[in-house]
Amino acid sequence: MRQFFKILKFELTGHLKNKVFIGMTVVGVVLIAMAIFFPNIKGLFKSDGAAEDTGDLPVMLIRTEDSAAGELTKQYFAKAFPDYNVTVADGSAEDVQKRVTSGEAECAFDIAGNSYTYYVNNLSMYDVNPDTAEGVLRDVYRINVMIQGGLSEDEAGEIMSVQIEGNVVSLGKDQMQNFFYTYIMIFALYMVILLYGQMVATDVASEKSSRAMEVLITSAKPTSMMFGKVLASCAAGLIQLAAIFGSALTFYHVNKAAWGGNEIINSIFNIPVGLFVYLLVFFFLGFLIYAFLYGAIGSTVSKLEDVNTSVMPVTFLFIIAFIVVVFSMTSGNVDSTVLKVCSFVPFTSPMAMFTRICMSSVPWNEIAVSIALLVGTTVGTGFISAKIYRVGVLLYGTRPNIKEVFKAARKA
Repeated sequence: MRQFFKILKFELTGHLKNKVFIGMTVVGVVLIAMAIFFPNIKGLFKSDGAAEDTGDLPVMLIRTEDSAAGELTKQYFAKAFPDYNVTVADGSAEDVQKRVTSGEAECAFDIAGNSYTYYVNNLSMYDVNPDTAEGVLRDVYRINVMIQGGLSEDEAGEIMSVQIEGNVVSLGKDQMQNFFYTYIMIFALYMVILLYGQMVATDVASEKSSRAMEVLITSAKPTSMMFGKVLASCAAGLIQLAAIFGSALTFYHVNKAAWGGNEIINSIFNIPVGLFVYLLVFFFLGFLIYAFLYGAIGSTVSKLEDVNTSVMPVTFLFIIAFIVVVFSMTSGNVDSTVLKVCSFVPFTSPMAMFTRICMSSVPWNEIAVSIALLVGTTVGTGFISAKIYRVGVLLYGTRPNIKEVFKAARKA
């Protein structure tokens, strides 16, 4: 145990003193600060009267055959498109097109009864103006029909603007509320495992190529070496994430008023305590199981340049798990058969089960089984990796296959 703590202290100190580690942490904190304080930074470049000056807004032209309907349409379009200076256009359709192509107007709607033509120079893939306009024109058409039927414009407008009140009660989990911090945790786990897992494999391979492993293996137990290296990398990763996300939480509370009650931002920083505990459990175990695999593979590599090729199968396994989880999250179907199976497979459960816990109602016994399987597999992987690490000292020259490695590990 004394050897383990010495190795843990030595490896962790090395990570914390590493200039790349310090630089990445500082850059992460700075980027988080810029993101959190973005409303304040944006306000510095905006004049006090900019919000009220419609002359700075892009022009949207409205052309109708009926002048009376044109004014009514303009009123409703101005409400639906607050980011545009909505203007009624005179002249023919060709004149409207020329004003758009010349850049005088950004876009235009040529309306004839219950149909329209939308003019724009370059149609963006994110342009939703036609969809918004269809709803507006539907309301305007109905109001005109009501007016023709004898109702006043105010009466017709009151009928169309009636508000329907509803209350949604979720008896389970609110997927939209939990989506953002679930995605952030999954993405953070993805980045940390790829970054620090590769670092573990590279460190082990460097020791072997420099023959330092041969000296180390004679003075310390393989289990102490492997667990010390992996836990040190895990601790360094958690310290880095704590610094970045801790600063984000601090910056958010300092600048909370500037976000004006933004629901997305609030959902990210108001994660329930229970989910935060699950986050730590699955994050810690998920990192360990992959770090042990990376460390074991690194010990079988004779040349440092062969590390990337050797760890590729493990990397692909993790990337596939990440893609499956993200696809299930974005589709909203987190209780699919595939994700349920993945939530019990130790190599995918850190992401899959945590996602199901956040975005669905999972029985406690399923959670307990998933964690138990993950703990057992992680510990077992650690001891097997330590044996492979010990055997890896003797594996020089040609890269051995998996069968040879496990055969030698069983004899160790």
